[in-house]
Amino acid sequence: MALKQTVNSKWVSQKEGFQESLHYLKGRMVGEIKSLRTPWPKFNDAMTDGIEWNTMTVIGGRPASGKTLIVEQIVRESFILNPAEDFRVLQFQFEMLARSSAIREYSSIIGKSYKYLCSADGQLSTEDLQKCYDYAKQKIKYPIDIVEKPCTVDEFIRTIHEYMSHHSEVDEEGIRKYKKTLISLDHSLLVKKAQTERDKNETLNNLGEALTNLKRVYPIAFIILSQLNRNIDNPERSEDGKYSNYVLESDIFGADALLQHADTVIGINRPAKQKIRFYGPDRYIIENDKVMVLHFLKCRNGDTRLSFFKAEFEKMSIAEMNTPAQQEKRIGTK
Repeated sequence: MALKQTVNSKWVSQKEGFQESLHYLKGRMVGEIKSLRTPWPKFNDAMTDGIEWNTMTVIGGRPASGKTLIVEQIVRESFILNPAEDFRVLQFQFEMLARSSAIREYSSIIGKSYKYLCSADGQLSTEDLQKCYDYAKQKIKYPIDIVEKPCTVDEFIRTIHEYMSHHSEVDEEGIRKYKKTLISLDHSLLVKKAQTERDKNETLNNLGEALTNLKRVYPIAFIILSQLNRNIDNPERSEDGKYSNYVLESDIFGADALLQHADTVIGINRPAKQKIRFYGPDRYIIENDKVMVLHFLKCRNGDTRLSFFKAEFEKMSIAEMNTPAQQEKRIGTK
């Protein structure tokens, strides 16, 4: 994708906007322009048949809610699900070592626990170790790079500029073309506060502005992970059958800083972890703590909704599931 060059950098004409929109629509119509497909049809359908390029997706959830697992599975299966797309992946993994992430992948592929693979729950067999070798041999062919050292917003920006430039080329007409890149950040809170920033909120504001600017300049799709605010754990929010069971936009940490910049915002909940048996006013029956609810809170180019998934943590994977039955029909309905 070529970087758009304009004589005037402060504004574009309405004519340009319409020309670009028609080019985009025609490209999608004939299949030349596609969204990045994820492993889950429900996830793709809530968005624009997957994750569009030049967008930012924020996923918020409690610790151990499965948000990192979602990103890992998207990255893990992205090249298989999008064989016609020419793209790279850059992961900012401040919370987890690249080694740990790789072991979690082996777990998902061979269906054995992380502890077993580390010989902490029985000794890893030679056969299973060979499966890990075979998987790694195939996986390292994919263009995935990892940044492990935490950085400030300015350092984050510089790294992306350097990365995009490094993986670009100049065509015969002298136009620099950049490679499509899926970029994930495993935790917005782990971006370091610069000395010039007053507090973490200012850091998140600066991060949001940086992400918006970068996605306008480069063919990037961002996935940013975030925690939830502490009020999500107020006791009244765990009472069965209440609207307050649901994750709201205001529950996303740094919501004011990130939501205005995000194209898609998803809140994750695992109701059984809060002892919720009947979820929300429709009283969906929650059978166990593997049930995950994804609240699509903001979908600029899609549809807001809630969808149910099943977390298989022992295999480090997530699968779609049917919408659970409800405890009872609401009064006045047929």
